[in-house]
Amino acid sequence: MAAAAVPTAWLRSIFRRSVLSLRSISTVDMNPTGSTVCRSPLERLPFDNLALRRLPLDPSLEPGVREVRGACFTRVQTQSLLSPRFVAVSEPALALLGLSVQDVLSDPLAPEYLSGSKIMPGSEPAAHCYCGHQFGSFAGQLGDGAACYLGEVKAPADQSEDLLRENPSGRWEIQVKGAGPTPYSRQADGRKVLRSSIREFLCSEAVFALGIPTTRAGSLVTSDLHVLRDVFYDGRARRERCSVVLRIAPTFIRFGSFEIFKPADEFTGRQGPSVGRDDIRAQLLDYVIETFYPEIQQSHTDREARNAAFFREVTRRTARLVAQWQCVGFCHGVLNTDNMSILGLTLDYGPFGFMDRFDPDFVCNASDNMGRYSYQAQPAVCRWNLACLAEALGPELPEGQAQAILDEYLPLYNTFYLGNMRRKLGLLRKEEAEDELLVTELLQTMHNTGADFTNTFRSLSQVPCPKEGEVEADVLEAAVNLLLEQCASLEELKAANKPTMDQRELLMILSLAESNPAIFQLLAGKKMVTRQMEKLARLKELMDTNQEVLRSKQREDWTRWMKQYRS
Repeated sequence: MAAAAVPTAWLRSIFRRSVLSLRSISTVDMNPTGSTVCRSPLERLPFDNLALRRLPLDPSLEPGVREVRGACFTRVQTQSLLSPRFVAVSEPALALLGLSVQDVLSDPLAPEYLSGSKIMPGSEPAAHCYCGHQFGSFAGQLGDGAACYLGEVKAPADQSEDLLRENPSGRWEIQVKGAGPTPYSRQADGRKVLRSSIREFLCSEAVFALGIPTTRAGSLVTSDLHVLRDVFYDGRARRERCSVVLRIAPTFIRFGSFEIFKPADEFTGRQGPSVGRDDIRAQLLDYVIETFYPEIQQSHTDREARNAAFFREVTRRTARLVAQWQCVGFCHGVLNTDNMSILGLTLDYGPFGFMDRFDPDFVCNASDNMGRYSYQAQPAVCRWNLACLAEALGPELPEGQAQAILDEYLPLYNTFYLGNMRRKLGLLRKEEAEDELLVTELLQTMHNTGADFTNTFRSLSQVPCPKEGEVEADVLEAAVNLLLEQCASLEELKAANKPTMDQRELLMILSLAESNPAIFQLLAGKKMVTRQMEKLARLKELMDTNQEVLRSKQREDWTRWMKQYRS
């Protein structure tokens, strides 16, 4: 039977477990004068801020935006919220730090501590310096413009072996996102609002519950401090509440962390702030491998072989991650190199989305006009980002070795993807050559009929395995009827296939393709125009049909596929 991918079910569970009765929890310590001091669990968190000891740290607290050279982190001062209070907490995420929901909700200072408004003992606020390729172009210095490293908390002694294998460092980095400006905030104010913070909190925990590697969200705090935001980019800004998400991960180091050493880019002219500092690159690479990939460190005495093994493992994890995204219809939305985790985690929840109707060209980011980060483009984009990482590793990874490892990416991705899809379809007993074709034709049928991606798998979970004595025609009809409930109506398909360019604009672009190919490629590109033409052709087909004929065709398509599936 087919497995399902429904984030909503886990969200209910997350919040049921998160709302518990309050009780007072504290411990009594002695201060140097002999008087007693009451310390809460948050004040007793065992911080061990290894990253700040092992990597170059810019000690300056100079306010304002600036280029940070020769450093991986910069000390910062977080800014307080007005009347901070909890919106939600996640019990399983807080447990990573050895905290219970009661520990947090019963502490009157907890909303301040977990929003960066007040600093916990042992915490050392800092912002991480990184660069990135954004929409394919090198953007130079980026860095934590709204996020702030608070420190690394030692994992509790009773943490499960599975979690320790996943995080061999034995520490969990905690960040607050939305705690005010840093040297990397550029034109922004370093604040996040309740609307986007709720999205990040929910999706972090839902993606975890779906079994996909991800950073976690421990809590969400809102406040009475307001900022202006233009929600719909229509010039009508409105006041929104400043809010902060507590993020948890083994580390938030990313591909872009290694791009701070990049020399001047041949297209944009921008360069990394630490260009030429091969010593820091080696230091950062040693830290990442020794701390988060200890098995690779221990099994290689040759530095070049060690680095190649590291890059191969990052490639494997990235291929596995994007295969898992594709299998639940998740679209990240902004897969720049600065949003790619060095550990293969889902990182930075911005304009993400889950597909409803299956559409390979699904784009969840309103600013992605070219569809660079569409659903179907994600596997190729992640490979492109890995190539950028290989380039950023520079002298630490010979080009020939990097290319050979990159050539392994697509077969790895296909293996992970097909394995996941087999499990979703209940094809568990043996693997057959036609399985891949079955999956391909399933997706094509979903696309042709406008079927809902997640709900189609839910419907398939109700289709029984064939058995002796049943009337196959009856079972087949019942199964197809379930799937037809997920198909789009004629009007919905017309709306979905309406080109985003009007016909006159499309004709002008096509004319430009003939007269000036270079400008054509800059303004639109072949892929974009092809998509528009396909939509236009499909729309013309739909205009010439009616709902009854459409439903008959949808039944025919699903009956054909269902016979193959049952077979």
